[in-house]
Amino acid sequence: MKRGIVCTVALAAVSGPAVAQDDAIRIQSTEVVPGLYVLEGADGQFAGGNMGLLVGDDGVVLIDDGLEPVGPALLDAIANLTGDPVDYLINTHVHGDHVGSNAAMHQAGATIVAHDNIRSRMASDSENPVPVTALPEITFNDSVTLHLNGMRLHVMHVASAHTDGDGIILFPDINVIHTGDVMFNGLFPFIDMDAGGSVEGYLAAQDRVIGLADDETIIIPGHGPLANKTDLQRTRNMIADCYARVRSLVAAGKSEEDIVAANPLADYHDDWNWDFITTERMTRSMVRAAMR
Repeated sequence: MKRGIVCTVALAAVSGPAVAQDDAIRIQSTEVVPGLYVLEGADGQFAGGNMGLLVGDDGVVLIDDGLEPVGPALLDAIANLTGDPVDYLINTHVHGDHVGSNAAMHQAGATIVAHDNIRSRMASDSENPVPVTALPEITFNDSVTLHLNGMRLHVMHVASAHTDGDGIILFPDINVIHTGDVMFNGLFPFIDMDAGGSVEGYLAAQDRVIGLADDETIIIPGHGPLANKTDLQRTRNMIADCYARVRSLVAAGKSEEDIVAANPLADYHDDWNWDFITTERMTRSMVRAAMR
């Protein structure tokens, strides 16, 4: 894999991990296989979730587009890398660190593809309204396949996982899978139950990806470094064990505060805790799921 173009954009105040006022976010590209790149914030800067970029003679496909202020730098990075605009943008789910630059991409000529629930949630969000130009133009219920650049991109819905609108993208011709936030590599995951996610659905989604992968599959997670099937299995086992530990305490009649005080996930703290989903927050999330 090789590093590519780095572009910068001056940001005003942006809330999010590792983003402070007036930081300059740079977009860094890593070539995963010929013609397929991962775009992310350079030097540990937080630009949003891991973005995929497929380039070739038939067109340019972007998977997710980071935070809203990153849009100009992202467009510059893609133009410098490909010489072409984005033709299609695929949203893996509804969160702002993955769809924040939708309007900028659409205005630059991209057609946005996403699950039905992503458009529905974006269009009905009165607390954080988005412009019409940010809404997906092509939506699907179960799956959709794009045939571009001699490759197939199978976009498949996984129900009630990270949210209720998650899509995983399988590139069968090059043995790559982009999971969106169905995988956080080396980090406790965020399972957004307020947006239709569930622990059971999250585990089922990971099982589906594991079933699609082999030992040579490259997995692009929503957050964290590139992964493989073993990494995903390790992540899945961690989540299942965390949930089992907490469910046993809930079944024993323990309160949420009692469970947090008991720290049942202590064994995982050193390897999985991070600033957004701490061990305590992961514990409380598991309690909430077990009590539903």
